[in-house]
Amino acid sequence: MPPFTPLQRLVVTVAILASFVTFLDGTVVNVALPAISRDLGGGIATQQWVVDAYLITLSALILLAGSLSDAYGRVLIMRIGLIAFGVASIAVAAAPEPLTLIIARAAQGAAGALLVPSSLALITATMRGQLQSRAIGVWTSFTTGAQLIGPLMGGLFVDLLSWRFVFLINVLPIAVNLVLLRRLHLPEHERTTRVDWLSGVLCAVGLGGLVFALIEQERLGWASPAIWMPGILGILLLVVFLLRQRGSDAALMPLSLFRVRDFGWGNISTLFIYAALSLNGFVIGVYLQQGPGLPATAAGLASLPVTILMILLSSRAGAWAGELGPRLFMTVGPLVMAVGAALLLSVGVQFNYWWQVLPSMLVLGLGLALTVAPLTSAILGAIDETRSGIASAVNNAVSRVAGLLVVALLSTIVGGTLDLRGFHSAAWVTAGLFALGGVVSWIGIRRNPVDAPAAA
Repeated sequence: MPPFTPLQRLVVTVAILASFVTFLDGTVVNVALPAISRDLGGGIATQQWVVDAYLITLSALILLAGSLSDAYGRVLIMRIGLIAFGVASIAVAAAPEPLTLIIARAAQGAAGALLVPSSLALITATMRGQLQSRAIGVWTSFTTGAQLIGPLMGGLFVDLLSWRFVFLINVLPIAVNLVLLRRLHLPEHERTTRVDWLSGVLCAVGLGGLVFALIEQERLGWASPAIWMPGILGILLLVVFLLRQRGSDAALMPLSLFRVRDFGWGNISTLFIYAALSLNGFVIGVYLQQGPGLPATAAGLASLPVTILMILLSSRAGAWAGELGPRLFMTVGPLVMAVGAALLLSVGVQFNYWWQVLPSMLVLGLGLALTVAPLTSAILGAIDETRSGIASAVNNAVSRVAGLLVVALLSTIVGGTLDLRGFHSAAWVTAGLFALGGVVSWIGIRRNPVDAPAAA
């Protein structure tokens, strides 16, 4: 396989740094949640909202951002997103009470939505075939590594400084990437002329209403009009959003993309796998502090083996998938992760990291390294490069919505309290979601993305 050209290396570097801040910020917060709750109050509901306020706007607006990327240019949209993300991060760090913090987190998510689809679109628009699979593997190893190393970095900041510094970690990579973007000169691609702003609003408000109902029902109950009214409204708006996508010639989520087999089935698999990853990351980060009483740094270190295996193996798995096709990796990887999640059932009252948690982290890391790059390559490689921005946005929206909904359902999953029993319930659900992701991949994925036909 030929090496990357200097331009391709710069594209991959820019894509990694742009995605780095959103993946890092999405997970670095997990180990800071107990400290935020102690400082600002609010209990498990505040913890859920700190995570989901970010995910609501990220999930809802990432579709709009993909369309903006294709309409106005990937570099411009990425530059705007980086600046906005930096400003929002400072606002989060300075928040004096929960409501301000939650609003600032929502602003962070909106800015982050501009970054991920434009970064992956840069790769898919400049590279194809095995080179694209390799580039996505490199991107995956670093961005997922950022996602998984986040709890460690967050723990260090919480223990040594303050939870507020957790949200300033991304200032340096933002500054570096803004400099690199000035050196990136790409040929202009054909751009669309319409952006469906109304669909963006429908999606954002619909998700917001549904998630509000799922989180607050634990406190107010389903019979409360303050719960069922926004819940029903959210569902109706999401239905209108989907109906609008069928008839729009500037759809944020073109339903025709799902007629491409690997794209459609790959996104169903993404839904289950990323729901499991989000649930596992939240529960590990919070329970190890509130249950066994580990300091934030130790809770963050718990997932370090996963990070190491991702960095070592992801790019190689991406290259293998480019040669052999993604189906085997997308089946075996999630099933291995299901075993890893089930191993967490060994955690007991007498806590021992080395025998109860480390084996799970090693198995999870192996399965994740086998899964993520082939999954991304299969989905994005199935779509023509002229629609890479929208395709990337749809896939990322699916993964964020998966995390959004599973965190919103956290109280139901753990039975209201994240004690040992709740931790075991979460482990069972996580394992089941991983297994479903593997089964869906085996059933649905067929072609090597290199040979897949482009979407119409």
